[in-house]
Amino acid sequence: MISKVLGKRYQVVQTLGAGISGQTYIAVDTFDREKTQCVIKQLLVNNYHARYFEHLRLSFLAETETLKGLGYHDQIPRLITCFVENGNFYLVQELIQGHPLTVELPMSQYHGGKWSESKVVEFLQDILGILEFVHSQGFIHCDIKPENIIRRAGDGRLCLIDFGSIQPIDFSYDAELSVDQIPVTSLGYVPPEQFIGHTKPNSDIYALGIIAIQCITGLAPLQLRIDTRTKEIMWRAEDTPINDYLAAVLSRMIRYNFQDRFQCASEVLPVLQQIVWEDQPQNQVPRETREDNVQQHPKERKSSPVLTGLKLGLTINSLLVGWGSYSFFTNRPIYSEAETLYQAKNEYQAGDLPGAIALAQSIPYHSNVYPEAQAAIGGWKQEWQVAAERYFIAEQAFREHRWSEVLAVTPKFPKILYWQSKINKLVQQARANLEAQAQTLLAKAYDRAEVKDFSTALEFLRQIPPESTVGAIVQEKLAEYAQKQQIRARYFLYKAYTKALASDFDSAIFILQRIPQNTAVYAQAQIKLHEYRQKQLMTHHQLKSRIRGLDSSVWS
Repeated sequence: MISKVLGKRYQVVQTLGAGISGQTYIAVDTFDREKTQCVIKQLLVNNYHARYFEHLRLSFLAETETLKGLGYHDQIPRLITCFVENGNFYLVQELIQGHPLTVELPMSQYHGGKWSESKVVEFLQDILGILEFVHSQGFIHCDIKPENIIRRAGDGRLCLIDFGSIQPIDFSYDAELSVDQIPVTSLGYVPPEQFIGHTKPNSDIYALGIIAIQCITGLAPLQLRIDTRTKEIMWRAEDTPINDYLAAVLSRMIRYNFQDRFQCASEVLPVLQQIVWEDQPQNQVPRETREDNVQQHPKERKSSPVLTGLKLGLTINSLLVGWGSYSFFTNRPIYSEAETLYQAKNEYQAGDLPGAIALAQSIPYHSNVYPEAQAAIGGWKQEWQVAAERYFIAEQAFREHRWSEVLAVTPKFPKILYWQSKINKLVQQARANLEAQAQTLLAKAYDRAEVKDFSTALEFLRQIPPESTVGAIVQEKLAEYAQKQQIRARYFLYKAYTKALASDFDSAIFILQRIPQNTAVYAQAQIKLHEYRQKQLMTHHQLKSRIRGLDSSVWS
């Protein structure tokens, strides 16, 4: 691909990355005397049906023209052009020179580099200013993450990139986005509603809040704990250095239910301005000064349109969702058998199997998608039965408190969003219960070890499920307590010897009986136990004889 000319003018000079459905390149504009570099995103169209390709092509060109409006903002790469060539869609964008935010993030919660509150507030204000503009133009970025925020080399300002970054997406007439198609680097920043195609403007706010929390805590998104009852993220520990006001703002940004969050960037900014006014009024640059470039755009300060989440469909909206942008200006349905099948797939994923089958069966036999529809019906019935049976097994294990068995079922589950949602709830609760059980058993083990009852401590440790987060501690303590148990067993054997030498066979036997069976001296202890019992018996006989002799002398 290197040196290949695309669109008859853009020569590829470097490959940036590849995904399931496309690639990203750095290219030079051969028409430009300065040979300006740019970014080209190639989005492949696989298995498209001929009669839909022309519609997709026209929709793609029309909708991406509206994306050019985002380039009015100085902190967004300019969309230079778009074109279709050899059955592939291409976006040409301005190249932002700089480094991603990832290099500025703290390495972990235990190392340095955590951000101060003032730096976090400044970061939020900067990105929210960009999002306020993006949302006012009718788009949602949909993939806010550190990799997509660039610190520009020239002036150090933050820029938001990759409005065409979410990959993969299959641009075929039966295209379908699934959870496992979301890039790994986006996981943790994607809000719950986005997984089911109900993206909202405050989906971007959620992702931004997660980044801010990562900056303060040093914890990556997937390391944050979730309350299994409320599903809210429990990110603030007792030692987290943050004031209550800012913590409340961040918590509201990442609420599980999008209705409980700030609804748009313009709601968050005044709240953050209040924090700046109270804490650092002289060190912060006024927001109006920071956004002169935004003021110049005539549409930016007008009232924002009502932004609503639209279901994914086979329209150009689906294409833009796939790249990370979501258009609100167009929602043109395609009334066709292919769209009917796509809707049937959505119904199936949502949990309405009869409805999905009915939709698929409504497709006439002469349709091009009829064979696929019939195959889908058979596959759905089989998958559904498997999912239902495995969920029943998991639910039974859950009721009987067999938490490990619940967790073991998860990887075997069919990829049906309805059943995945149900099993995930069960798994989350089972994992929480398993962790609570593990902590309780570990505490009991510690208590028994304190009183040197290492045998019971080891029994408690062995009951802790290996799937728990304390597995490493358990292994360490098993080795430690087993060693101490051996030492204590040898001590008991020595103590028994001492008691036996003093003819205190009762105490010696009592001590020997405390030596655990799985210790090295157990066999030797059993031999001595038999020996001391014999001596104990002889001692008792001798004592009785003496007592009888004393009694006879007294009566005589």
